[in-house]
Amino acid sequence: MPVNIVVPEVGESIVDARVAKWLKKAGDAVAAGEPVVELETDKVDVEVAAPRAGVIATIAHGDGADVKIGDVLGTIGESAEQGSAGVKSAGGPGETSTGSPGEQRSPAAASAGSPAVAATPSARKTAREKDVELAAVKVNGPRVTKADVERSVAAPAPVQTPVSTPAGQRAPKPTTLPNPTSRPEERVRMSKRRATIARRLVEAQQTAAMLTTFNEVDMSAVMALRERRKESFKTKHGVPLGIASFFVKAAIAALREFPRLNAEIQGDEMVLKHYYDVGVAVGAAEGLVVPVLRDADRLSFAEIELGIREFVKKAEGGTLTIEDLRGGTFSITNGGVFGSLMSTPILNPPQVGILGLHAIKERPVGVGGQVVLRPMMYTALTYDHRIVDGSEAVRFLVRVKELVEDPGVLLVES
Repeated sequence: MPVNIVVPEVGESIVDARVAKWLKKAGDAVAAGEPVVELETDKVDVEVAAPRAGVIATIAHGDGADVKIGDVLGTIGESAEQGSAGVKSAGGPGETSTGSPGEQRSPAAASAGSPAVAATPSARKTAREKDVELAAVKVNGPRVTKADVERSVAAPAPVQTPVSTPAGQRAPKPTTLPNPTSRPEERVRMSKRRATIARRLVEAQQTAAMLTTFNEVDMSAVMALRERRKESFKTKHGVPLGIASFFVKAAIAALREFPRLNAEIQGDEMVLKHYYDVGVAVGAAEGLVVPVLRDADRLSFAEIELGIREFVKKAEGGTLTIEDLRGGTFSITNGGVFGSLMSTPILNPPQVGILGLHAIKERPVGVGGQVVLRPMMYTALTYDHRIVDGSEAVRFLVRVKELVEDPGVLLVES
């Protein structure tokens, strides 16, 4: 009897997925536990493994199909003979189906999806998009990551020696350039994650009374402390002392003083949370994701820096899990890493507050009656005015400023 390959339960709140890529085609032999199809959800990419050894007998949903949790993706036959008998194409006897109707796979795409090469889902996706063979990618770890594929694409192509044209023969005509008056367009389907991000951003603007307040922080003390401690900190903990840990610590201290910024709205009630799961936005291929530092108030500076670095590594390799992204009581996003000088961050519902950090720039400021250059950063706090008053938001951001400008207080209070 054939065994069904079904869409697994991926995590809470995820009810559907999209078939990103079949790693096997109908008629291929598979081992128990071997990945056979890659699914894309609005949060993470997952590989579905074969429930038992056999052959791919049928493929019910081809690449690009939207599916629900529990849907049958395909079936696995008991033996090679039984699998071969079950994959006859409707086109005529003796023909073998290679997937969904009309589906064609280029050799490069087939190799990009080959399970023989250990690779992350995002690496497979990038390899397909850039027409790269995973087997030819140089890796820096146990499996190919998206960064490995991108490095392979960025590597310079080998120099080709020009071939001279023999006497008496015409040189080949140059390639015709496209018409400069043409207006090319490309229609690209949104990924599940990108579509979900778009939907949630619109929902946040439609359901919350969002306002943003701004301030600026003199980063002199933090930068001086980092300069003094950078070598010993990295030697002891194996990670540089960044600025993120200072703002995580400062935000938690300010949240304790202004608890409604660490709450959410449920009906006509405010749920005040007395724990601090801080989401830290990091870049991913399909947009920013917000993995969560659990019980961040209990973490040291080093543990915060290590946690953020691990999230960045996972985001680049496409290995973030549902548990990494679940929940969160307050968020921090740093547009400064991309060069942003000022922005208005959007809430991550059901949270009611998000702190935006920006680029550090030397600016003239007045100090003690004199104009001096100082490393300054604009900060922004977006909040839900339904439960957070403007005065609370302003004082929260002022408190963050005070703590970062006097980091010794953070060390004492944390």
